[in-house]
Amino acid sequence: MSTATPAIAPAEPSTLRKALRQKRFTVGLAITLLLVAFVIFAPYFAPYGENEVTGPPYSKDGFLGTDYLGLDVLTRVMYGGREILIIAVFGTILGMALGTAIGVVAAYGGGWWDEVIMRFNDVVLAFPQILLALLVLTALEQPSAWILIVLVGVSHAPRVARLARGVALGIVSRDFVIAAEALGEKRTRVILAEVLPNMNAPLLAEGGLRLTFSIGLVGSLGFLGFSTDLGAANWGQMIQENRLGLSTQPWAVLAPVLMIAIFCIGTNLMADGIAQVA
Repeated sequence: MSTATPAIAPAEPSTLRKALRQKRFTVGLAITLLLVAFVIFAPYFAPYGENEVTGPPYSKDGFLGTDYLGLDVLTRVMYGGREILIIAVFGTILGMALGTAIGVVAAYGGGWWDEVIMRFNDVVLAFPQILLALLVLTALEQPSAWILIVLVGVSHAPRVARLARGVALGIVSRDFVIAAEALGEKRTRVILAEVLPNMNAPLLAEGGLRLTFSIGLVGSLGFLGFSTDLGAANWGQMIQENRLGLSTQPWAVLAPVLMIAIFCIGTNLMADGIAQVA
């Protein structure tokens, strides 16, 4: 008598593979990658030096004219995205790591651990991100890149923690987690091997959204004069420096605004694409 071979269910595709099938995600990924490539490689092809005077202030000389100091706007735009990109990316990674750790520990610990951690989290969450950053930066003469990265990360952590806790609460009580505990697995191993892998989809979507906010936050801080080098090109700082000449030479302001906007659109489309398959 023949025995039927049980059918093997096909492996479930990963969240990223599912997202790649979404047009919204692929368009956002393409925009983001193109802009990242522009930020990294464009300075090597800039027509002038970063601080080279090429004409009178607010003139039409060059492709996008000159700024308030007579510097080439196109060159400044080509140089101005590195700081925003580096701080936004690493700040987002730090914020996601901190927030996820806080949220998962609170959900898995439960009881008074959960109450204490989340009530403290709510206190920090009550402060607007930009206000929290300004409170620290006003005490510093010139912030370094790592200080801005920490500020961006810490400002994101409470929001990520709230989401991570909500997702983790639906996982820590499931059978496979209880079974791992019954087998005597350490709590850290249960979290790393059982809980976190089942949270990747919502965390990836939140990561894309946090990156969007990071870009806006770093750009806003640059507009307010908080950048690592006041003499270097910075998209946010360019908007602030040239705002008074908007009616005379609009590209000195519009060009960096468009770059920040396109960057945010790309990352937002990626986050939406992941959210659709989460």
